[in-house]
Amino acid sequence: MIFHLDQLLTVTFTLFAVIDIVGSVPLLISLKEKIGGIRSLQATLVSGGLMILFLFAGKPFLKILGLDIRSFAVGGSVVIFLLGLEMVLGHEIFKGDKDAKSGSVVPIAFPIIAGSGTLTTIMSLKANFDETYILAGIMINLVVVYLVLKSLKLIERLLGPAGLLAVRKFFGVILLAIAVKIFSSNIGVFGK
Repeated sequence: MIFHLDQLLTVTFTLFAVIDIVGSVPLLISLKEKIGGIRSLQATLVSGGLMILFLFAGKPFLKILGLDIRSFAVGGSVVIFLLGLEMVLGHEIFKGDKDAKSGSVVPIAFPIIAGSGTLTTIMSLKANFDETYILAGIMINLVVVYLVLKSLKLIERLLGPAGLLAVRKFFGVILLAIAVKIFSSNIGVFGK
């Protein structure tokens, strides 16, 4: 197999945009305070495991559960919408249980990092790219995810309380818009 750098870059940047770990920083900082910390390695490994699982077994797995990609996307969009609403309004919807173990898995590893958009994108990329490039793109993004999760305290210090609040509200609106887009583009199939 001939290595194509352009294909690797396309897959990597597509996944980077969909995962949007940088845009999730305000939400992650907020969740970190609620659950008493984030286990960076655990969140990275669980989200990576989900991405790799969906790369190789996504459609058959959903089929076993009697679900399709659109149902999965609609469910994920509701969770993303609630998280965005919480960020914008400042009212607590997601109740933290002060357990960094479970909080690092839900909602951080899934659906924030490896959400319905990411998992659907991974399965969609298979139509145009070899699995080797997709797997490499996932691994590169997992390194970025881990570095961002480990640097949350530094990022929080750099932004300060006012900057963090402004960025949190801004990205809350973005999350709401993403949730509405995912929901609207997938809900129509249920009326047919």
